[in-house]
Amino acid sequence: MSNVIVLGAQWGDEGKGKVVDLFSERFDIVARYQGGHNAGHTVFIGEKKFILKLIPSGVLRGKMAVIGNGVVIDPGALIEEMETLEKAGIHVEKQLAISNRAHVIFPFHRMVEKVSEARENRVAIGTTSRGIGPCYEDKIGRRGIRMADFIDRGQFRTLYDLLAEDKQTLAKAFHVEEQIDFARIRGQYEEYAERIRPMVCDAAGLLNTAMRDGKRVLFEGAQGTMLDVDHGTYPFVTSSSATAGGACTGAGVPPTRINGVIGVSKAYITRVGSGPFPTEVQGEAGEKIRTAGKEFGAVTGRPRRCGWFDVPLLRYTSMINGFDSVVITKLDVLDGFAEIPVCVAYKVNGRELRDMPASIHDLESIEPVYEKLPGWCSPTFGMTDYDGLPDRAKDYLKFLSGRAGVDIGCISTGPERDETIVIPNSKLTALIG
Repeated sequence: MSNVIVLGAQWGDEGKGKVVDLFSERFDIVARYQGGHNAGHTVFIGEKKFILKLIPSGVLRGKMAVIGNGVVIDPGALIEEMETLEKAGIHVEKQLAISNRAHVIFPFHRMVEKVSEARENRVAIGTTSRGIGPCYEDKIGRRGIRMADFIDRGQFRTLYDLLAEDKQTLAKAFHVEEQIDFARIRGQYEEYAERIRPMVCDAAGLLNTAMRDGKRVLFEGAQGTMLDVDHGTYPFVTSSSATAGGACTGAGVPPTRINGVIGVSKAYITRVGSGPFPTEVQGEAGEKIRTAGKEFGAVTGRPRRCGWFDVPLLRYTSMINGFDSVVITKLDVLDGFAEIPVCVAYKVNGRELRDMPASIHDLESIEPVYEKLPGWCSPTFGMTDYDGLPDRAKDYLKFLSGRAGVDIGCISTGPERDETIVIPNSKLTALIG
């Protein structure tokens, strides 16, 4: 039985929510393994739009949803998301399991992040200021509070008071004028714990037992590979392991249980926040992509930076993750272009690069080398049959596949579940069954 990872092949926002929702029908459990409520997965079902920030999108299919230990959780945001889904008729509490080893975000984590981003002479990362990074800092600094302690009435107060004292000292050191009522927060979080307690469990044990019993698990990544804290465009990255390897550490499962990895990539590329973006397009073309693709953050509403497809980037993320197949989303956004540039190589100071640069200086110095492909200038929106695609659209996909050295197994032509083409006899069909 297949246990498969689905994750972003670019800088996030590739359409993973729809892809996970689509594929989860064939799995028993969907597990999220990293990130926080800064990553929104948008799923359209008929006229209903769901934005899932923490809860795996498989919950919309009635599947068991697991939030793994690698995720950092804002209990208030989680409860708000649960209540929204409950109003839509989805029985979240019966389907959701939360790792007892996941770390908890507190309001003062947001204060720390704002102070850090605003510091003089610091290069702003462009975070969502939701406290995700500082919570991971506390985790690595071994002073964080995990779900197991959060739901323990006696233990929580002791640990919370120690952490609050630490943050009060920090606030004074940075002359933070914002008054934080630490006692009120503690009382509020004790109420949150009562609500969440029944769902907290040993998620790693649950997943490993399920896989041993022949259940199929779909592991859901947040953000994208180029935002991975180790392999992304550091320091303009997230604070967790957004690559396939993060699924093992972030869900507590051995790599020998993983049977395949599926990458998700747009037919072009976008990025939110600061950081290098070799193929970014300014002006009319960039705005045309942004408008056609509705490129605004699901969680923040921020306009996304847009650019042409980047083949070296996909080759790199495929190498890091070992993609068995790739899903190309938003092909229809390019329907109106008579000519479509594709970046096929990088140059720095006139020298072609063979590897993805590690330093920000080199990344910002990249000169993309483009090949221009003819557009198809006819609608692909909503198509469900590969043979029905315009020939030039097929040529575009074959070009991306050949140059990047990846199998393209699925194409999304719109936001709805059924606006999808699964290519017969691709590697992807064998993985998802």
